[in-house]
Amino acid sequence: MKLIRFEKENRTLCGVLEGNEITIIKGSYFDDIVRTEEKFLIDEVKILPPCLPSKAVCIGLNYKAHVEESGVSMPESPVVFMKPSTAVIGNLDYIIYPKMSKRVDYEAELAVVIGKKTKDITVAEAKDAILGYTCGNDVSARDLQPENGQWTIAKGFDTFLPLGPWIETEADPSNLRIRTLLNGEVKQDSNTKDLIFDVYTLVSYVSQIMTLNPGDVLMTGTPYGISPMKKGDKVEIEIENIGTLTNFIK
Repeated sequence: MKLIRFEKENRTLCGVLEGNEITIIKGSYFDDIVRTEEKFLIDEVKILPPCLPSKAVCIGLNYKAHVEESGVSMPESPVVFMKPSTAVIGNLDYIIYPKMSKRVDYEAELAVVIGKKTKDITVAEAKDAILGYTCGNDVSARDLQPENGQWTIAKGFDTFLPLGPWIETEADPSNLRIRTLLNGEVKQDSNTKDLIFDVYTLVSYVSQIMTLNPGDVLMTGTPYGISPMKKGDKVEIEIENIGTLTNFIK
């Protein structure tokens, strides 16, 4: 099931997307999903970020080939950092190139959307804590990212966390092709089978550290093939069985 958040006629709504048709639901999809009789075509609405996380917990160096590309040792435990909620934008929104940076990179990532308040859960319990999955782009000012230490400055700029276009509740996170296209050219092409720490392990691990709230996002790391974007570029994050997240750089 595809869950979508959108704007129509100055209203912010949630719905279930089937083909090109959205059926409005009562309230939010973090509650019980109750369909109404109201429907819209997707071309008639403005797609919004699928959730507004109180926090985005991100994992670095979590694809084997990307670790090799980075020239560092394989991590023994997840590398965790965070992005602020002010970094979140949606499908077709603009990524703003910051004045402080001379190199801004894309990073295609599978984004996990938490469905309920979650703390201290086991790996076996993690699946029940997840609402679904969406496409994410961990945009990074690479020249501001130190090799050792915190990555907040490089990762935390406004617009540096595109999410969308919707949440897919039925994807299998262990086997999804993930790609980045920059101006139509494939730059990253991998599969979540290459993850060092799988999705359920990550959700359990993070829940031991902090409470995850409904709508919080866990970014699971990027594959091999990162490189810079420039103003005027179009970047697409495509994940099998989920969809394509498209943004522009300015």
